[in-house]
Amino acid sequence: MIARLLPSRRDYSALPRSWRRDILAGVTVGVVALPLALAFGVSSGVGAAAGLVTAVVAGLVAAVFGGSSVQVSGPTGAMAVVLAPIVAAHGLGSIALVTVLAGVIVLLAGVTGLGRAVTFIPWPVIEGFTLGIAAIIFLQQVPAAFSTTSPPGDRTLPATWHVILHADWGAATKTLGVVAFVAAVMLLLPRIHRAIPESLAAVVGATIAVMVLGIPVATIGALPSHLPAPVLPQADAGSLRDLLGAAVAIAALAAIESLLSARVAATMAASGPYDPDRELVGQGLASVASGVFGGMPATGAIARTAVNVRSGARTRLSAIVHSLVLLGVVYLATGPVSAIPLAALAGVLMVTSFRMISRSTIRKILRSTRSDALTFVLTAAVTVCFDLIEAVQIGILVAAFFALRSVASRSSVVREQLPGPRRPGDDEIALLRLDGAMFFGVAERISNAITDADHPRTSVVIIRMSQLGMLDATGANTLAQICTELESRGITVIIKGVRAEHAALLANVGVFESLRHERHLMDSLEDAIEHARSHVTPTPTTPGSAR
Repeated sequence: MIARLLPSRRDYSALPRSWRRDILAGVTVGVVALPLALAFGVSSGVGAAAGLVTAVVAGLVAAVFGGSSVQVSGPTGAMAVVLAPIVAAHGLGSIALVTVLAGVIVLLAGVTGLGRAVTFIPWPVIEGFTLGIAAIIFLQQVPAAFSTTSPPGDRTLPATWHVILHADWGAATKTLGVVAFVAAVMLLLPRIHRAIPESLAAVVGATIAVMVLGIPVATIGALPSHLPAPVLPQADAGSLRDLLGAAVAIAALAAIESLLSARVAATMAASGPYDPDRELVGQGLASVASGVFGGMPATGAIARTAVNVRSGARTRLSAIVHSLVLLGVVYLATGPVSAIPLAALAGVLMVTSFRMISRSTIRKILRSTRSDALTFVLTAAVTVCFDLIEAVQIGILVAAFFALRSVASRSSVVREQLPGPRRPGDDEIALLRLDGAMFFGVAERISNAITDADHPRTSVVIIRMSQLGMLDATGANTLAQICTELESRGITVIIKGVRAEHAALLANVGVFESLRHERHLMDSLEDAIEHARSHVTPTPTTPGSAR
């Protein structure tokens, strides 16, 4: 089990055939990742340097230890959205500790085999979450685009509205011009030449234009020219108590985003499937390492992973090269990078947020079913207005409610006619067939089926269970209560056709004990009807015999 979660020589079995393509893909992704790493670091409130460190350290560790051969990890927009309120509430000094805590939680989730849990998240919840994240990323860039900062402690939506209402249009005109230039380059350049990384070209062009024209706008500022020394964050009982909730939220987001990204990458690449548990182990170790080096939590990044796959990557070498390229920037090019305008990074993220949204996917969900459309819209709205993790939880609960309602609607209790010619007393026998799933709502249906205008008197109830597909502890306990209640009213209950997979559960919750006699549990419908008739038709019996 543990060996499966560790790196092995098999990870690089395709390297002799693909190393040239892997190196080229790694360089390409590194160029694409540079402006995004800086932008997400700034957007989170942790700083551009932390974003760059995260891309280097976490990207390298996740590449070696993760469960996907082509996944590229680093700072992402979703994580920046979560971190911003944590920085505002607990200060910048809390990020190292919360990053390490979150990494340990993700690591434990991988070791304990929780990686496959992401497959249970419904599609409308995932897409609603993605739409909400895209909207928040865009809204968080509005202050930088208007040459100001957002009010501390405010949620994203009201803070954005406050910035627009109180904008200094003299200063905002300059930064909005930079944003417009970056957006235009990113949108038009792919139509001219797809091989040129549009985000990097846009940032470089905007930086040169600002310097040549002498436009007074805020820039990234000084960056460290080397990686910081690793330092374990200081932790005491009070800090752990205050930050544990935030760490759990970050860990949940990191696990969800990384596994979804790895799953998408597996469908895009010819490098084989991914191991979800090992992916969590790799992402957990990546966040721990990032926190120790002064970075922020990392996740799998679908945009960079997609670039990696499209560039021909086949092994982990490409993601490793991506980190080495960024490491070269740290040691060789922090001077030019420090001159990048913050508004240029805001423009990159604004365009990126629009590219996260798939209009065709939204159209498909809205045209599917009303319940899925409602789940999608509700998840997106809660994500924007309240909290990301709450949005996923509420979305899953709403989807589960609709799924439960759908299953319950296909469950039925049917009163059938007894087969064969009618006999005296047959009107007192209720033959009920349970279909679909056994829910607590079935109790009322059984009661209604037993007593109606056409059957004023019932002495025996035969419950057919051979067509029952789903049964859980709640349903089994409900059936036990039904049997007990009917027997207390003097109505004999006979159960027919218990499926093998349901027998142990029914026995454990006391369904069989509630029957009047063990002979009232039968496999044959003919035997069940014949025995039921013996309870309504006088037959000779021996003293003390059980019925």
